[in-house]
Amino acid sequence: MKNKGQGIKGNVTWVEGNQMPTISEDIQSSPQKDDGTAVKRTILIYPLTPLADATMENSLFTSVRGKPIAQVESDEKGYFEIELAPGTYSLFTQEENGLFANTFDLNGNIQPISVERGVWTSTTISINYKAAY
Repeated sequence: MKNKGQGIKGNVTWVEGNQMPTISEDIQSSPQKDDGTAVKRTILIYPLTPLADATMENSLFTSVRGKPIAQVESDEKGYFEIELAPGTYSLFTQEENGLFANTFDLNGNIQPISVERGVWTSTTISINYKAAY
């Protein structure tokens, strides 16, 4: 991690398949929650983006108004970090058929994250559009 500046650091994981809890008499055989597998991805950082400025199809964003202001690659362990100016941004991962984001704030902004002066904000991006809950 960098000692100076500020930005975003975190991990990217992939989750797929049935994530539904099951009832079992044998607790030992009950599947545990899948926290995902670390994956390498391109993370695109956009200015804070409301849902009204994006088009979604089949759980992926097919268009986002504007252009990313930065991007970073996660490593083989899913870790990434990028230095950014203080502000609030929207994070997307680049997938084969579009962009992915799965969290929204109460104002309908897509995957918002804030960066404060001198602070590294931590996040986990869980890519789960092929999971069932």
